[in-house]
Amino acid sequence: MKRTFALLPVFSLLAACTVVGPNHRVPDDAAIRSPAASAPFIGVDGSATSIAPLPPRWWSLYDDPQLDGLVRQALSANTDLRVASAHLRRALAQRDEVDALAGPHAVASASARRAQSAGESYLLPRKLAAANLADLGVQVSYQVDLFGRIARSEEAADANVGAGQAALESARVTVVAETVAAYVQLCAATHEQAVGERVLALQQRSVALVQRLADAGRGPVTDVTRAQAQAETLRAALPLLEAERSAARYRLAALLGEMPRDFDARKVDCAQVPQLRAPVPAGDGAALLARRPDVREMERQLAFASAKIGVATAALYPDISIGASVGFTGLLDHLGQGRTTRWGLGPLISWSIPDSGARARVVQAEADAEAALARFDGVVINAIRETETALARYVRALESQAALRAARDAADTARQQQARLYAAGRTPYLASLDAERTLADAEARLARSESAVAKEQVGLFLALGGGWEMAVTDGDLR
Repeated sequence: MKRTFALLPVFSLLAACTVVGPNHRVPDDAAIRSPAASAPFIGVDGSATSIAPLPPRWWSLYDDPQLDGLVRQALSANTDLRVASAHLRRALAQRDEVDALAGPHAVASASARRAQSAGESYLLPRKLAAANLADLGVQVSYQVDLFGRIARSEEAADANVGAGQAALESARVTVVAETVAAYVQLCAATHEQAVGERVLALQQRSVALVQRLADAGRGPVTDVTRAQAQAETLRAALPLLEAERSAARYRLAALLGEMPRDFDARKVDCAQVPQLRAPVPAGDGAALLARRPDVREMERQLAFASAKIGVATAALYPDISIGASVGFTGLLDHLGQGRTTRWGLGPLISWSIPDSGARARVVQAEADAEAALARFDGVVINAIRETETALARYVRALESQAALRAARDAADTARQQQARLYAAGRTPYLASLDAERTLADAEARLARSESAVAKEQVGLFLALGGGWEMAVTDGDLR
């Protein structure tokens, strides 16, 4: 009973445990809590985009099985994702290390030695004989988290894991978008090359026709020269488009974790730019901020910085551990006998009296939290800016494409009219050549516009931040 009463002060002290430092909460004046951050987007026009929520696998909106396969391969083999996965595994291991601080710790020791002790250390005026000494024991200790140092460390570790998960998700978003962009680049370059070859073939027929007329004395030689110059101008664009196709294949190879030489270009057969079946589902600001992984990562970084204030504050207070030990110490021949038995039980209090350096570390942690909040606000504002910009560029690219399509149709009509007039001998070939050149330019501009629309589309999907919802769980990484 006396022993129980002796430990009552310890139990009373434990009952008064508290957690110092601020509890994490996104401030009311943070950018993410602004009504404008949750509002509908300015650029949603109803025809090209909608307020419908973005699906998790946005690339499936293209309904292209070949593209689906490329994305799956990139998500399983991309090197950037391997790096992000390794960083997340490291964060998980760090959290396990911190969690271990909250449990009991055991230390086993054993030693044997031949030694001679000094007699005067025992207040004996004679020399002691050498003896075989031994020690065998076990010590168990438990750190009492009186002021929440371990609890705040666990909060920080959890937040760090959350940031690592969001970083992996952000890498997935980027890899998917880059894979789709590379696929679009390959399709667009192939389409533009086909258009260029078709226009060049048409121009070559015109060259042959003008040459026959000149040989028959029915047209000037200058018409032949002009036609040949136009044909060579069209031919000059084809090598650049072939280089664009090669660059897209090499880009796909890198995204799929392959060397360019090992990439099988035959498995990517695409001659038309992928087309969406419906307007882009953009949602609103609230859905965007809940979906974008970079926003989640910065929020977790803010939580990490907030928890670090508690860790630094708890360092100003004493550390308390409760320990127990049992063992044997004495002559090696007597080890295990009652006279060599030893044991101990009780708390251990250690306190490094706070100095200006310890308090300065609290101020540093508070400053880090302020900086984390500023970065968080910046990421939120930038997410809205990127999305609004991508929406504006995409909608305007569609408008430009519609105008170029109308211009192409008009140029084709004019070419046909000029061809009939020229065949009837009512206009010179120069007028017909101008019509052919106008149509060729219109075809090339429309093809480039289709490529631009597809690229802006992918940029919009990247800004919307979809695709990370397939992220792996903690258990998948262990």
